[in-house]
Amino acid sequence: MAQLQSHQQTTAHKALTVNLDLARYGAFAEIGAGQEVARHFFQAGRASQTIAKTISAYDMVYSDEIYGKEKNGRYVCESRLNKMLDKEFSLLLRRLDAHRGDKTCFFAFANTVATGTAESPRCHGWMGIRFQNEIHGEANDVVLHIRMMDRHRLQQQETLGVLGVNLVHSAFYHSQDLNQFLTHLVDNIKSGQLMIDAIKFQGPHFKNFDTRLANLELVNRGLAEVVLFSPQLEVLTVGDVVYDKAVILQRGSFRPVTNTHIDVLEKGVQQFKQRLKSSSTKSSEIVPLMEITAHKEKMNAQDFLTRIESLASLGHTTLVSRFNLFYELKSFFRKFTQNEFAIVMSALHLEKIMDESHYQHLEGGIFEGLGKLFDPKSSLFIYPHKTDKICMTARTFNPSGNSLPLYRHFSEKQQITDILGCDEAGIYHHSDDIQKLLKKKDSSWEKLVPTEVKKKIIAEKIFGYR
Repeated sequence: MAQLQSHQQTTAHKALTVNLDLARYGAFAEIGAGQEVARHFFQAGRASQTIAKTISAYDMVYSDEIYGKEKNGRYVCESRLNKMLDKEFSLLLRRLDAHRGDKTCFFAFANTVATGTAESPRCHGWMGIRFQNEIHGEANDVVLHIRMMDRHRLQQQETLGVLGVNLVHSAFYHSQDLNQFLTHLVDNIKSGQLMIDAIKFQGPHFKNFDTRLANLELVNRGLAEVVLFSPQLEVLTVGDVVYDKAVILQRGSFRPVTNTHIDVLEKGVQQFKQRLKSSSTKSSEIVPLMEITAHKEKMNAQDFLTRIESLASLGHTTLVSRFNLFYELKSFFRKFTQNEFAIVMSALHLEKIMDESHYQHLEGGIFEGLGKLFDPKSSLFIYPHKTDKICMTARTFNPSGNSLPLYRHFSEKQQITDILGCDEAGIYHHSDDIQKLLKKKDSSWEKLVPTEVKKKIIAEKIFGYR
């Protein structure tokens, strides 16, 4: 199909470009936030050339009659969106293929959205398009999960409408190249108006798109705060995974992951289970996460993916985030769960946690920063940093200045606590230690990483192995 080009990338012009494309014809189904996307196509003119039908099934009973009930009872979820796309696209083919299928590429656009306050975790939605890119061609899908950051519902609705037009336009005219697709997906949307938590591509038209790299690129561009990968390397949404659950997290570069890292998380989870038993928190599922931060510089997405694959080979769920400070990370998770939250780390990192210079941007300085980190259900679990010469623990650490009374306060409340003694811990091997051995071609590194990771490093010659 010939590629139509917009000379003016306004929302109205994009909608008109689609309306003037006689080869495109489809349906719009929207639940929540009004029919904001369809509205743009109607207002642009010539909508009768593009729109076969619009529908907005707001009533729950009505919606269930059309699309069927969800097992989880929710309406703003990926499964509901997929049912909407299935239903509307199949109806188009059934009713119109014989009539105009020889000259038309059909599409179905759908969204299911809950608006609200910017602080609400329910201010989110799923949006997608299923489309043919060739006459009688196979269907292709693009699906997004978004969180709207504007404070007022009207602003959220307006942003949703612009994004929907961008998605339709990008799917039709900018889907040959991932960078172009992502660039035009957020045309006319200001920074901070929304976050795209996940994007998924499916179909023959996207055979050259790697959904995993696409989601890492969202983080790279600041369009997402985090991206979450399952052990099967599927892209997950944080809200679905951690909602109302207890979360324990270990941060690292994991380039590569070491045996020590694995022990740190395992011992942290054991401690976490004991904490949950002794707390007033009801029995809860624990979600352990490995986290890699991408705040320092523009990431090499392929390098990050290699690290994620290494962790996945060991059965770990991996979070990639843009957060620098731990209180920012904890505040993000508080959007989705009020349950217990713990970070497990080497004692070596306590110095950074208690460094006042990291909190100079806050009006209350380190007092405000640590206050945000340590709510009543947040803790730091400390693993001994042991070398041939020293062993550092939470108990042996003594910060200076304003940090000391704060450190003592949170230690006494058991929000900073050791999970092992020095006699129980081995030498702490960081990723940097492995990198140095790899650079020197010292094969002793092979005993310091998990067997699956060792095999991957050797087979794929990654992380500097030669």
